[in-house]
Amino acid sequence: MGAMSARTSSPETAEAPHRAGFACFVGRPNAGKSTLTNALVGQKVAITSNRPQTTRHTVRGIVHRPEAQLILVDTPGLHKPRTLLGERLNDVVRTTWSEVDVIGFCLPADQKLGPGDRFIAKELAGIKKTPKVAVVTKTDLVDSKTLAEQLIAIDQLGKELGFEWAEIVPVSAVGDQQVGLLADLLVPLLPESPPLYPEGDLTDEPEMVMVAELIREAALEGVRDELPHSIAVVVEEMLPREDRPADKPLLDIHANVYIERPSQKGIIIGPKGQRLKEVGTKSRKHIEALLGTPVFLDLHVKVAKDWQRDPKQLRKLGF
Repeated sequence: MGAMSARTSSPETAEAPHRAGFACFVGRPNAGKSTLTNALVGQKVAITSNRPQTTRHTVRGIVHRPEAQLILVDTPGLHKPRTLLGERLNDVVRTTWSEVDVIGFCLPADQKLGPGDRFIAKELAGIKKTPKVAVVTKTDLVDSKTLAEQLIAIDQLGKELGFEWAEIVPVSAVGDQQVGLLADLLVPLLPESPPLYPEGDLTDEPEMVMVAELIREAALEGVRDELPHSIAVVVEEMLPREDRPADKPLLDIHANVYIERPSQKGIIIGPKGQRLKEVGTKSRKHIEALLGTPVFLDLHVKVAKDWQRDPKQLRKLGF
């Protein structure tokens, strides 16, 4: 009876404060982070690619609820750095972790805790203020005894490193079990705030970043083997062309394709500039589809010597 009377006697529950904030999922590769993001948002948003480390920029999914808005931030994986770019990525990860409102640490139910998990948990222990939720994924792959052992091991891991998990939640994104429950548990950990994004938004990747990504994709097509990572694209500006009638807008986009060495220039430009033309045509179609407006694309190829190892260049290229 108690619960019933409490419900009728407290009119303010109808006016519970709206909450909104950021969450990110961390975990080693294949811990089920993207699958979980997609299950929560209900649509495929994270760029799941068979090439690891492709999510260099934050891809966000947004969970809209009447009483809350949960914005999922996808950080690149934390790994032992081999190059400056790797170190920069790790810095990006740490900064992101300290800026979000809640961190979900994904640990697959079917694999014992390993050194990779410890490495991440240790990093998490250093971020004191942010609540941490352990999300045990892939529970459909194990029996209840294995699952119970994993839950105890995770609880221990927190104690060992001197922090308390805000929640430990088993989920199976594939079987859609408890994904809703996970959202229920994440929401109270968010600050009180009006919605931060309009209802319809599912991902909020800044348009310039997405445009750069589309050009990079088109530029890499067919030369991946020769230039796997040595292409970076920077959109210098996106401006509506002046003096155009309202019903015939045109967007001018100026972008530079950076390569590491002069010898790569020929590969990108192609004989008589043919290849660069194709890259322009192809990416322009995709950009127009994305932005819903006609585009004039001005592409230049520039050499940024060894940009992957040079801090000045990396900064300029947005890393």
